[in-house]
Amino acid sequence: MFNLYWADESGFPAGDRGAAYGDGLFETIRMHGHRGVLLSRHLDRLVRDAGRLGIPVALRDLSKAYSTTVSRYAARYTGKAGDDWILKLTLTRGEGGRGYQPGAGMRPNLIVSSSPMPALPSPSGVAVDFSRVPLTVNPLLTGIKSLNRLEQVMAAREIEGELFEVIMADNDGNLVEGTRTNLLLKVPNGWVTPPTKSLAVAGILRQWLLERLRAKGELVIERAMGIGDVMAPDCQGLYLLNSVLGVVPVRQLAGQDLPADDGVATIFNPLELLE
Repeated sequence: MFNLYWADESGFPAGDRGAAYGDGLFETIRMHGHRGVLLSRHLDRLVRDAGRLGIPVALRDLSKAYSTTVSRYAARYTGKAGDDWILKLTLTRGEGGRGYQPGAGMRPNLIVSSSPMPALPSPSGVAVDFSRVPLTVNPLLTGIKSLNRLEQVMAAREIEGELFEVIMADNDGNLVEGTRTNLLLKVPNGWVTPPTKSLAVAGILRQWLLERLRAKGELVIERAMGIGDVMAPDCQGLYLLNSVLGVVPVRQLAGQDLPADDGVATIFNPLELLE
């Protein structure tokens, strides 16, 4: 079990290891009224990745806290932005005193917050650039949406003006992901996306969409992706994937126009994926 805290109330412990060391993880869920988009996948990932970090949490306890949360927050957003809002669940190892080494028998903390639904990007596409901040992915933490996001914070500072996102590369120059998005490239014979094992965050929408494309008989290849791939003449489209914002086509990358349409975006209909 865990301690439950509401972000809009006081009383959160100053010694929480999430605040002190980034010792925790989080989920951001797009809500519509009392239901969440791809909800079970978000909750399953939180439980699974907490287990990888050695933070004990049971799905039944998390589901119960979710129900309490929806009862508390959903009414605040009724009639606003089509009843859409954002739920954030932050799970930390708990309060552990000084030092990196966790104490025995610690009780995790779950911090719950809500916010209005952000404006969605134009379906005609967005402008994107390459980040100067390299992204280093520790193999032990691959894919985990942990609280350790300083590289993304530094890269996000480069987003200004008309830019919607910046794409981060690893130390070998392979494109990995955006500060808040995963990548999907359309090529003549199918689709290309960076390998799951190379990702800092393995997105919920990314996994769902790859499964959906494969079920439709489309070829999806997970391999290293370079700048040459996205700037190649045979590039048929680059898409940014985010479970809140959806499938976002890139119409301009580093000043170069890319083919952009919202065809793949129509595969993802949030209202059909509510749970």
